[in-house]
Amino acid sequence: MQQTRAQRLAPLALIGVAVVWGAAFVLMKDAIKAQPIFDFLGTRFCIAALIMLAAKPKALAKVSKKFAWQGIFLGVLLAIAYYTQTVGLELSSAAIAGFITGLYVVLSPLFIWLFLKKKIDRRVIIGVVFATVGLGFISITGLSFELPHLWLIACAVFFSLHIVGLARWSPGQDAYALTLIQLGTMGIINMVISLIQGYHAPVGFDGWFAILFTAVFSTAVAFFVQTWAQGIMDSSRVAIYLTTEVIAAAAIAVAVGQEVLQVKTIIGGALMLVAMVVVEAPIGGRPRDVPLEQFPH
Repeated sequence: MQQTRAQRLAPLALIGVAVVWGAAFVLMKDAIKAQPIFDFLGTRFCIAALIMLAAKPKALAKVSKKFAWQGIFLGVLLAIAYYTQTVGLELSSAAIAGFITGLYVVLSPLFIWLFLKKKIDRRVIIGVVFATVGLGFISITGLSFELPHLWLIACAVFFSLHIVGLARWSPGQDAYALTLIQLGTMGIINMVISLIQGYHAPVGFDGWFAILFTAVFSTAVAFFVQTWAQGIMDSSRVAIYLTTEVIAAAAIAVAVGQEVLQVKTIIGGALMLVAMVVVEAPIGGRPRDVPLEQFPH
């Protein structure tokens, strides 16, 4: 069957999303030095939620109470994931934060098997081995494990739990409304905490640029692109293209002179990418049974 123009453009659009997510790691690295984490996240997600609500004002008109609570629960998981990610990014390099966060693509099938009782295949086990070895290359310096990386591992775990929740609750539901509820939940949680502690607005042009870039492009626009792509591509192919985020994060960090990559980091990142491809590649040309309804970083 001949591909449509949309099907040909979708992979390029997804690579664009991955590059945007990679750039977000670099932008956030400096922004969170000038603005407290809860203030940054609260501002980012409130703006993103307001953008989505303005684009589709009636999105929540027919939401049931049960559906709303599911969205709120998923939003809480994401709030924890983004907090641990941001703390880890503050204490680590942007490239390493991007690499370790990407571990959720490998953990997700394992958690879906554990909590939803879906069968795990041999390729998942192989992927876990590659990911574990890759994580060791990236995270271990000499004979010591760098403690800040635990924040990023926690981030990967909570992103994986979020994907389990989506696998359980999102099929047949309004994806736009569900995402809007989650964004709203994250925005409110972070903003309430920041107001209690004393809210600090973004500092200067760089601070506002980081906020608006991550809110508009890394969250709202990326959501539209990813949702559109997953409507015409299977989730496994989408996941493969989105894993280029970790490469983008490292490449952009080096390009702007924020850091210098070591050989062991390159090797570890390559092994993690291999793990992601092994786990998520379609089987015999067919989509995998495990869905990967990822949320934008």
